[in-house]
Amino acid sequence: MFDLQIDDFKSTDENKAMVLLVDDQAMIGEAVRRSLAQEVNIDFHFCADPREAVTQAVRIKPTVILQDLIMPGLDGLTLVREYRNHPNTHDIPIIVLSTKEDAVIKRAAFAAGANDYLVKLPDTIELVARIRYHSRSYLTLLQRDEAYRALRVSQQQLLDTNLVLQRLMNSDGLTGLSNRRHFDEYLELEWRRAIRDQSQLSLLMIDVDYFKSYNDNFGHLEGDEALRRVAEAIRGTSTRSSDLPARYGGEEFALVLPNTSPGGARLVAEKLRQTIAGLGITHNAPEPGSPLTVSIGLATLTPTQGSNSRLLISAADKGLYQAKNNGRNQVGVAG
Repeated sequence: MFDLQIDDFKSTDENKAMVLLVDDQAMIGEAVRRSLAQEVNIDFHFCADPREAVTQAVRIKPTVILQDLIMPGLDGLTLVREYRNHPNTHDIPIIVLSTKEDAVIKRAAFAAGANDYLVKLPDTIELVARIRYHSRSYLTLLQRDEAYRALRVSQQQLLDTNLVLQRLMNSDGLTGLSNRRHFDEYLELEWRRAIRDQSQLSLLMIDVDYFKSYNDNFGHLEGDEALRRVAEAIRGTSTRSSDLPARYGGEEFALVLPNTSPGGARLVAEKLRQTIAGLGITHNAPEPGSPLTVSIGLATLTPTQGSNSRLLISAADKGLYQAKNNGRNQVGVAG
């Protein structure tokens, strides 16, 4: 896209005009050059070959183009359209120069994309006034676009920062899963949604078996690494964007499964249990060389109006107690 920077003009004057005249007649070029020679902050460039005009414009970055309409080898209106179709010259003001005041020609010039129309050679005062007017308008456009781009960048950076802060606020520092506060908020949100939709909401409560013994024997650093690996397995089990894996506290995790039946939740729970056992994290309980495992409590409810999401947590806790009481490394389902 157009890569002209506003700083390019600030070195001398913010209103500096850069003029490119495209005309096959050298005498016209010399006449215009003399008309502008004494003008402060107007730089003049001349192109006698219309086939090189667009290339010259891209290189020079004019703020105004003076364009003859009648030139050999390339029609002036066609050249105006070429400027308008090129991303680097699309918005540059074009003043077309014609040998006569003709309404039909003038209409065609404006239709092709010209900004102004002058009969050559115009009076110096009028020529300078129109050059300055169109140049200032163009520089104002560039400044506005630059300010808009800067604003958009600033807004995006602010949005990105807010998203990062939101993730940090919602995330558990050790595992990267959602923290307890975000879990509570999300479960309540899904509970209300399930009430409206009369859909099933499932919850897995997941507890690492014999974790105190693991910490005592292998140390807290190894214990933290084990929790991270368990968390990664839980995250991998969450295949839908609506599923929420969370660290509930200590060695206990939770997985919210919206719109999930008891059978579907059971499949997820069994897959997760087997995945964690298959990680091959060596434990010393229930006997030396045993793999680290988890017990999972499962509950599914269809919420009713006026009920509380704590009912689902309580039911899943009962399933977890059942799994622990029956020997661990299994899924317990609340009755």
